[in-house]
Amino acid sequence: MASSDLERKAKEAFIDDHFELAVDLYTQAIALSPTNAELFADRAQANIKLRNFTDAVADANKAIELDPAMAKAYLRKGVACVKLEEYETAKTALETGAALAPGDSRFSNLIKECDERIAEEAAERPKQLVDKAPTDVVTPNNLPSVGLTGQGTSTTLSSTKPKYRHEFYQKPEEVVVTIFAKGIPANSVVVDFGEQILSVTIELPGEEAYHFQPRLFGKIIPAKCRYDVMSTKIEIRLAKADAIHWTSLEFSKDVAVVQKSIVSSGNQKPAYPSSKPKRVDWDKLEAQVKKEEKEEKLDGDAALNKFLSDIYRDADEDTRRAMSKSFVESNGTVLSTNWKEVGHKKVEGSPPDGMEVKKWEY
Repeated sequence: MASSDLERKAKEAFIDDHFELAVDLYTQAIALSPTNAELFADRAQANIKLRNFTDAVADANKAIELDPAMAKAYLRKGVACVKLEEYETAKTALETGAALAPGDSRFSNLIKECDERIAEEAAERPKQLVDKAPTDVVTPNNLPSVGLTGQGTSTTLSSTKPKYRHEFYQKPEEVVVTIFAKGIPANSVVVDFGEQILSVTIELPGEEAYHFQPRLFGKIIPAKCRYDVMSTKIEIRLAKADAIHWTSLEFSKDVAVVQKSIVSSGNQKPAYPSSKPKRVDWDKLEAQVKKEEKEEKLDGDAALNKFLSDIYRDADEDTRRAMSKSFVESNGTVLSTNWKEVGHKKVEGSPPDGMEVKKWEY
């Protein structure tokens, strides 16, 4: 079926309030005409009706990318962001759309609503910051630590196997999200930041596009966020709007406890809730460790251990498995990073010349 026929059927389904069918038909039409901005803008409207607001924002962003002069794409982005309580992001989109369609009162009405909500949030923020810290601290269990000891936690977030694996860890002032995608050209990656939305799209020729669009646990400062496309991964740094601990990367209505930073009188820095009895200034500790690492001059076994530790820290899951398996099975005489080579066989010991491996009996 031609793209135009699918688009016509999708519009009919939308008029008849069959919004799920409309989204499905628009998706099929997009597969045939991936550069048609109208299709993305119309699918955004259907997603809004289904309350799939993060999907609607992603569709509107794509429509804007394909046709920056499409006023209705900005309108739909604004509507979806308002529903997500992303009022600053919504206002920016709506103001751009209003300039393209000056006679459309929907833009001015929504901009007014955004201004009111932004003012309400500004008035509430001081009160939220002086709320006492919770006595019951909600922290995830059995998660591997990342970076400095106690500094952050990292976990894989998806129950189904995605195209690319992703993890996150956090500091008091930022959350770092890593998407493990090897050999991706920088111009194939599009990252968009909202007040509480992260949108990542990876489009490679001949492959289905990868979309990662979570509504985040807490609000961020888009202007201070950044990302880097590396040879083995995409690293995204999210600047927290509030110094709170994120118990997960994605927003959940089931989270009952939100940890607020404690603000004291004077110029003292806020202290952050910790599961340990003694509070630690992580900013100071991180700066101290970085200084020590910079000044440190290692040689011999110490230099080798640090080199291997750095490899393990930055390696992907298969490389880590290969290193652990080869080191244990060879009694510390072999260290391989090739999982395909060591994954299906026992790694025999390989001692240096003039030495032999002895098996101790107890």
